[in-house]
Amino acid sequence: MDTFFLYSGIYLGILMLMPLYRAVAGPTILDRIIGANAIGSKTVVLLLMVGLIYQRVDMFVDIALAYAMLNFIAVLAVSSYFHKRKGLYDEAPRLKATERRS
Repeated sequence: MDTFFLYSGIYLGILMLMPLYRAVAGPTILDRIIGANAIGSKTVVLLLMVGLIYQRVDMFVDIALAYAMLNFIAVLAVSSYFHKRKGLYDEAPRLKATERRS
């Protein structure tokens, strides 16, 4: 059974690479926020799997719930900030050809 959790954890880790790319290189702020939230939700699943491996599900459920709540509140706070202050849908400024050369 541990092998199943090991390969599932590796698979989830690989799945985290795609939202990580979106969170780092996303063209808009909204893409970056969604990428960070996707990584957080997969981390909750990984925490539960670690709890199953160590047979301490009761402790890891609490940790996973706290982490999920922090992730949710952080995404709401960042979304609210960018919505009010800067605009969620603005693209990152692109460099002009003359600025790239210097």
